Amino acid sequence: MKAEPVQRSGFVSIVGRTNVGKSTLVNRIVGEKIAIVSDKPQTTRYRIMGVYNEEGLQIVFTDTPGIHNPKTRLGDFMISQANESLVDTDAVILVVEPLSNVGAAEEKLLKSLAKINAPVILAINKIDTIRKEKLFEIITAYSQRFDFDAVVPISAANGSGVNILLDEIKKHIGEGPLYFPSDTVTDSPEKQRIAEIVREKILRTLSQEVPHGIAVEVTSLKIPEKKTATVN
Repeated sequence: MKAEPVQRSGFVSIVGRTNVGKSTLVNRIVGEKIAIVSDKPQTTRYRIMGVYNEEGLQIVFTDTPGIHNPKTRLGDFMISQANESLVDTDAVILVVEPLSNVGAAEEKLLKSLAKINAPVILAINKIDTIRKEKLFEIITAYSQRFDFDAVVPISAANGSGVNILLDEIKKHIGEGPLYFPSDTVTDSPEKQRIAEIVREKILRTLSQEVPHGIAVEVTSLKIPEKKTATVN
């Protein structure tokens, strides 16, 4: 009797301060735009799950709001969303910018990560913006503050190093069920994805005219029926 193939699955949380490229990384891994991206802080407001699938493997990535000092109820909600993502996760990716000084937000995150029972991988993003010799300083600065399971320099924008990061993540994914159908890329409802894409366009094109706290709601969604050609 032929043995059934082993299925591996798990959850991975992506954390970091605002604008370090977490959403860009999730989009790159999944291979589809599921999270909006802009240069405005706190663009991501809630947890977004991106689903990576390959034969015998499914990894559910959680893109979290950036860590910051909340000044509003919206800010408090975003921080709670980020903290909740660290519960029952199989691995955590800490995304940082290529700076050798460890910032206050990163220090705060490292203290939180030290309390969880999950492997932590450091992803140094935007390496395409620095000289290669600068990397050693950055790796040293972070390694002195935390015992990471792996340190991977990447560029989420152009894909450099992302496959290496994926290989490191896979080491921590054990046997488990398919949490989503194998063709799923996100758990976000279609209305929510459309609303977020509209908000992204507004943030990019009307940044001087509208406040950053803008929200978009899709009240109805009509998808036109496909017309079939008639051959006489």
